[in-house]
Amino acid sequence: MKPGIHPAYAPIVFRDRSAGFAFLTRSTLTSDQTIEWEDGRVYPVVDVEVSSASHPFWTGQGRILDTAGRVEKFRRRYGLE
Repeated sequence: MKPGIHPAYAPIVFRDRSAGFAFLTRSTLTSDQTIEWEDGRVYPVVDVEVSSASHPFWTGQGRILDTAGRVEKFRRRYGLE
């Protein structure tokens, strides 16, 4: 890799306010907002709309659509049966 062309990684907190979930990681993102973390240090924080704590796939709250019923309804409506 060429030196000097890659962004620097720094510790940052990603926070999902809807789920009350936050995690500390390293990223090239920056933010003007800060938060005091569990270790007593202050880190920049980025608010995200969806995380593993609020995404329907990971929480098990996803809905399964009845696609078979919708196809049957379409066929009945247009006389394809």
